[in-house]
Amino acid sequence: MSFGRPPNITSFSATPPERGSFPLDHEGECKKLVKEYLQCLKQNKSDNGACRYLSKAYLECRMEKGLMAKDEFKNLGFHDNVELSGSSSSKMSTSN
Repeated sequence: MSFGRPPNITSFSATPPERGSFPLDHEGECKKLVKEYLQCLKQNKSDNGACRYLSKAYLECRMEKGLMAKDEFKNLGFHDNVELSGSSSSKMSTSN
């Protein structure tokens, strides 16, 4: 008898969540962006708003490398015009 486990374990089947579950980046293809993001958070006293461009770049990298399903950025919480090459306040598009 095993404690902490249901008696009929063969009938249990797990289903992955629709969002929030994706392959790990075992090859480190997007690792540089993770390091830049963590450094940005450290420099900006954990102000995520100052580092949103890096979050977006990381998600774009994951989509390009097939590490997550492609999706529109508005569905991922990016409703503003966050530029990938710099912060949203200093790198806004001037083509309006």
